[in-house]
Amino acid sequence: MSMPAGRSATYEDLCRVPPHLIAQIIHGQLITLPRPAPRHALAASSLGDELTGPFQKGRGGGPGGWWILDEPELHLGADILVPDLAGWRRSRMPTLPETAFFALAPDWVCEVLSPSTAQMDRVDKLPIYASHGVTHAWLVDPEAKTLEVLSLHEGHWRLENAFKEADEVCAVPFEAVRFGLAALWP
Repeated sequence: MSMPAGRSATYEDLCRVPPHLIAQIIHGQLITLPRPAPRHALAASSLGDELTGPFQKGRGGGPGGWWILDEPELHLGADILVPDLAGWRRSRMPTLPETAFFALAPDWVCEVLSPSTAQMDRVDKLPIYASHGVTHAWLVDPEAKTLEVLSLHEGHWRLENAFKEADEVCAVPFEAVRFGLAALWP
């Protein structure tokens, strides 16, 4: 689904998208995508499971202090993005908003790459996250079985670490807990 030339998409346009699609507005363009494929969904769900217990709930010796959510709708200026996962430090966002979206940029985002979204996630969405002060981004590639850990430095993304296949992950901003990357793959 796309908008006529010369007209920027609006939130009302986004709300008219059928619920079986994920809708985003990137640089004024309405972008719709089907729900994630099984490998993509498994990687996102499994990563969320690894992080939510220790960082949101304080389980297993984890520090707590985070909200970690699946596919939140982020209103970042004129752009409306839906990362696969996002996290906010509770010190910045003590309570969840009453709206169906978040106007406060997260501290961390995770995009699970697929052949149809990798270019958009890297080239379009990462710069938007950077311009709104998201300080950490993870890129998970279920096909290559990799995780790239990025941190924002002086407005630009810097690769902090990369992990593959069954590596043990200990990475910012969640370095207080380790987990095996193999948990993300079938």
